Amino acid sequence: MKKLLIGTAFAAITSAGSAMADGHAVTACLITKTDTNPFFVKMREGAEAAAAEAGITLRSFAGQVDGDHETQVAAIETCILDGASGILLTASDTSSIVGAVTQARDAGLLVIALDTPLNPIDAADATFATDNFLAGELIGQWAAATLGDDAANAKIAMLDLAVSQPTVGVLRDQGFLQGFGIDLGDPNKWGDETDPRIVGNDVTAGNEEGGRTAMENLLAVDPEINVVYTINEPAAAGAYEALRSIGRENDVLIVSVDGGCPGVQNIADGVIGATSQQYPLRMAALGIEAIAAFAEDGTLPENTPGKDFFDTGVALVTDQPVDGVESISVAEGTELCWG
Repeated sequence: MKKLLIGTAFAAITSAGSAMADGHAVTACLITKTDTNPFFVKMREGAEAAAAEAGITLRSFAGQVDGDHETQVAAIETCILDGASGILLTASDTSSIVGAVTQARDAGLLVIALDTPLNPIDAADATFATDNFLAGELIGQWAAATLGDDAANAKIAMLDLAVSQPTVGVLRDQGFLQGFGIDLGDPNKWGDETDPRIVGNDVTAGNEEGGRTAMENLLAVDPEINVVYTINEPAAAGAYEALRSIGRENDVLIVSVDGGCPGVQNIADGVIGATSQQYPLRMAALGIEAIAAFAEDGTLPENTPGKDFFDTGVALVTDQPVDGVESISVAEGTELCWG
C-alpha cells in the first residue's frame, strides 16, 4: 500500500465532491472517551467538518465516562458490521482495546489512534497525537523557571487522570516532572518517584469535580502545597475551586495541558498560570483525510520523521513568559484554541 504524507492527498480526493471506494460511499467512525469533555467535543467538530467536505458519512460514538472500555469495544464491533472504511479512536484502556482493534484491522478497516497511543503503539495503523510528554515537559520547565530558587523547596500536588497505565496521563505527568527537574522512576508509570517535593498523586477522571476532590485530598496531606500539576483544564478548574474555598487561590501555581478556549481564558483570569495547547480539531480532520485516502487507493499515513506517531503540535500558552521556554501569549492561544 502507498504511504500518505498528510496534507498531500486530501485536495485531490475532495475536489470530486465526495470520497468513494469501489463506487461505494465511504463511512468513518469516531470513537472518543466521552462526548462531554470539551476536548472530545472539539475533536468531533473537526471530524464532522472534514467528513462533510470529503463526502464521508461519519458515525460518532463515545463512552459514558472516561474509562468506559466496554462501550468503546461495542462501538468498534458496530463499525465493523456497518462496513466502515476506518475508525478514529481515543482509547480509554490502551491495552485492553487492542484485541478489538486487531479485529477491525483484520476486517480491512484503517484504525487511527487520536491523541492517546495504544499499547503497543503499532497496534493501530497510525497515531495522530500531541507529543504529550513534551506538553508536560513544557509546563514543568515553565513552573520551575517561574519559581526560580523556590523550586528547590516546592510542594507539588500531582492531579492525574486515572490509575497509572501507559497513556497520555502518564506521559504528561512524567514530562512535567522531568521538566521541573525531578528524577523519574519508571517513565511508563506515575507515582514511583522519591523526590520529597512531591506531596502525592490523586486521580481526577479529567473533570472538574474530580479535580476538586483530588485537590482536597492532597491538601489534607499537606496544606502548604504551592504547585499543582493537572492532567487537563477541567481538573485544574476543580483544583482552583478547592484552593479558593480555603483562601489559597492566589498563592498556588497551577499548570495544565489541553489549551481549549475555556482553559486559555482561565489563564487570563488567573486560574491557571500556563497550559500546553494541543489541537484536537486538527487531529480529527487529518484522521478523516487519512481514511479518505485509504478508501480511495489504500494509501497509509506516515509518521513524523524521527517519531513513531504523526505529531500534531503543541505550544505553551502563558502571559508570564520565562527565559529558555518558548511560549505564545493568551491572545495567540485564544486565536488558535483547538484549531
